[in-house]
Amino acid sequence: MLIVGLMSGTSLDGVDAALVEVEGTTEDDVAVRLVRALTLPYDEPRREAIHAAIAAGTAEALCGLHADLGEWLAEAATRVCAEAGVPLGRVDAIGSHGQTVWHRPPAEGKRGATLQLGDAATIAERTGRPVVSDFRTRDVAAGGHGAPLVPWADRLLFSAPDRARALQNVGGIGNVTRVPPKGSDEPVFAFDTGPGNALIDAAVELATDRRLTFDRDGVLAARGEVDEALLADLLRHPYFAAVPPKSTGREEFGRPFVARLVEAVQPEGDRDWLDLVATLTELTARTIAQAYERWVLPRGVDEVVVTGGGARNPTLMGRIRALLHPLPVVDGAALGIDSDAKEAVAFALMAWAHLHGIPANVPSATGAAGPRVLGSLTPGAAPPHPTRSASP
Repeated sequence: MLIVGLMSGTSLDGVDAALVEVEGTTEDDVAVRLVRALTLPYDEPRREAIHAAIAAGTAEALCGLHADLGEWLAEAATRVCAEAGVPLGRVDAIGSHGQTVWHRPPAEGKRGATLQLGDAATIAERTGRPVVSDFRTRDVAAGGHGAPLVPWADRLLFSAPDRARALQNVGGIGNVTRVPPKGSDEPVFAFDTGPGNALIDAAVELATDRRLTFDRDGVLAARGEVDEALLADLLRHPYFAAVPPKSTGREEFGRPFVARLVEAVQPEGDRDWLDLVATLTELTARTIAQAYERWVLPRGVDEVVVTGGGARNPTLMGRIRALLHPLPVVDGAALGIDSDAKEAVAFALMAWAHLHGIPANVPSATGAAGPRVLGSLTPGAAPPHPTRSASP
């Protein structure tokens, strides 16, 4: 089967698209080959539309964004096939995660809720292909967090015969999957570690009046000094002490969090802003390391593989390596796949699982009542409809 996987993550930098060839009909005989991958970057109006929806979206704004995201996702699917020289008609399905705009984990006996936008009907109409989408809600309905979802694919694709791996993604939010050695009967263990790049990016945007949207190569953090008192206060956030299964998102660690922080500390001048970026960078590294100390290292880990935008931040990576020393910390090249495409590949594989009736959640990671087939199917088959312009 040829399947396109689509992912718009918490980093809000664009749509990752992966054209994947999947062979086999069961988890035991599945084989995956990445044919082509790309990222369709969001321009500033698109990024701001998503930010606004997350921070204070009206029903009208969310409705419009749902349709627009469908257009952008369809555009990415069409483009990755064109770059691969594969006609859309040869694609068996598209697996679209969409864009999470709100995520409410279960708490105090109340079930969770999660909302991913990106109209599957629009993707199907533009491409003519069947679309599997809305992967998280079934796990949530079964009492789980609906996140993280990639651990099922992580085990199938990246388990190694001679070692246990911690696969650490640092997107807008950080999450880790401990993948036991290949052939082991140990369960997969996974959870969100806390903020990834989201707080750093928001501070950079505020410091530069949005001239910059992220700390390229970690140069701003490297020029600042960590405010240890502020860091200690931030580390008292209750999320970090919560026991897995647990999940979080930009509604907790996003722009509003940084706006409240700026109001409290009132940075003045370049030095104060640089110190804030350095402190938030240290917060990401420290919370990852503390999460490992509490819940990952006791299970045994031989190496840490870091993917996501944070892997391209030398300052952040340097701190993660120092805090986890002597544990080897390597980048996504160790997985033998384009690390930027990792999550898009995972959702292509989850679409394959849906089509074969295979459960793709990991109850030990999400807290769901049991294995569930994830996603909803929107039929294709109609001739592709020309893409219409989407706002903004």
